[in-house]
This record gives sequence, structure tokens and C-alpha cells, in this order.
Amino acid sequence: MGGENKPDPRLSPWRDDLAASHLRGEVKAPKYVDGEPYCVSAPVTALRRSPADAAMMDTQLLFGEGFRVYEKRGNWAWGQSLTDDYVGYVLSGDLQPYYETNHIVRALRSFVYREPDIKSRPIMAISMGARLHVSKQEGRFSYIEDGGQDEATGWIISTHIAAEGDYAADFVTVAEMFLHAPYLWGGRESLGLDCSALVQLSLMQTGYACPRDTYMQEATLGQEVSENFQRGDLVFWKGHVGVLQSPQQLLHANASFMQTVSEDFETASQRIEKTEGPITSIRRLSNSAIGV
Repeated sequence: MGGENKPDPRLSPWRDDLAASHLRGEVKAPKYVDGEPYCVSAPVTALRRSPADAAMMDTQLLFGEGFRVYEKRGNWAWGQSLTDDYVGYVLSGDLQPYYETNHIVRALRSFVYREPDIKSRPIMAISMGARLHVSKQEGRFSYIEDGGQDEATGWIISTHIAAEGDYAADFVTVAEMFLHAPYLWGGRESLGLDCSALVQLSLMQTGYACPRDTYMQEATLGQEVSENFQRGDLVFWKGHVGVLQSPQQLLHANASFMQTVSEDFETASQRIEKTEGPITSIRRLSNSAIGV
């Protein structure tokens, strides 16, 4: 059980003092626990590297997404995202008991209303990728139940959601919806996201499994190509990723502009090379992700 053989702690729930039961035999810890699944009850919650408000935000969890908790201490819960396996700390108050979801938000952002009326007071706004339990429809609205129980979360415009499994056809078209969205390190929603979140959220809308971080995406997504680049190819630099809208145009969330931009591929490559280094690979996904 040497340190070099231990699984990545960003994707496997273990610490020196505690580990998930399924890691018994892979990592040594004084205590192993099965964990308990929860769902995110806040519109969005930060997953942090340590249990402190000022700790680095590695990523975010969206409303309705699952989170398996292995430890609760004070205001914090340590566990693992059921969406992309990321491990970290979230506020316990942003979680509720787990429930099955059946719909997902497809719009960039949508309001949840107290009544099935756009003039009623919004309860909250949730972002693309949020997961919902919908029990009925009334006119142009769908009724969201909190945990599938009697207490309603509220009402959402039906055209802003889709049944889980009813996927978008083209992830690039989805990614383009985030044009001008603010850049936020670790962000994963329409109010702020980073480069790898743009790729992840867009691919997940097409039903394409995608890990969270750039290095994970480069190691697992698609096949490397060296010529005849096309729409949907993913371009990787060290610590950065973008999506080709065409062989000449790159879409990416970046800190140079502090937003998601569409710019000339060659111009962007020259600028990024000065900060991140040269392109490390260009990878092509299966046709199912780009609607052909």
C-alpha cells in the first residue's frame, strides 16, 4: 500500500484517517464507512478542498445532484459527487436526503416559481444541468417536488427542462449557449464556469460521460487527431481546454477575457502558448456527441 499506489484522492474518497468501505484493501485507514447519499438542495454549492469558507473551490455541485457523504463535522460534509466522482467538502446545510430525479435543466438558467405563474415570486434560479423530480404538468409549467415528498419546491417552465435520457444532439451548440458567461475558477454554472466545466456540462447534455478536470478529459475523451480538424474537436493545453466551432474558430472559457469567448483559433493558440505552453493534443469525440 505504498503512497504511489494509492488512488487519486480527488476521485477516490480516502484520507489518512477515513476511507470509503469499497477502498478497503486499496488504502490503509483506521476507519472505513459506507457513506450515505444526499442531494443538493441549494441552487448551487461549492465543493472545497478543505472544510473552510476560505478554502479553494475545486468545483461546484448543482441543485438535485447527488453527493455521497462519508463524514459530517460541524457545518461541513466530506464526500463524493455522484455526477463526476469528485471528492471534497460541501456545506451540510446545502444537502438533503437523497431522492430520485427524472428531469434535467436544459436551458442556460431557469427560475423556479412559487406558483405556476410567471408573475409569482421566484423561489430561486437554477442552472443548466440541475436535476429535478417532476411529478406533474400544468399548462406551460412542471411541478418540482422536493425529494419526491409532499412539500413542493415549486414550478418551472416545461420547455426549460427535459426528461433524463432525452439528450441534446450537438454538444457544441450547447457550449455556444455559454458565450459571454463569466469565467470562474472551479465554477460549473451559468453565472460562472471554467474551461473544463464548459466541456463537461455541454457533453453531459448529450449523454456523453465527461470527467471534471482538464487533465482527466485529455486522458479519457475521444481519440487524438493531428490534421483535418473539425467542429467538436477538443483542443488541450497544459491546464486548459477549448472546443473547436470550426477548424478556424475556438470557443473556450478563459481567464484572459474572464468569460467564455469565441475567437480565431490561431490567434488564441499563440496567446495561450505564452502562458500555458504549446498545444498538447487535439482530440475527437464519437459522432454521437456532435449530432452526426
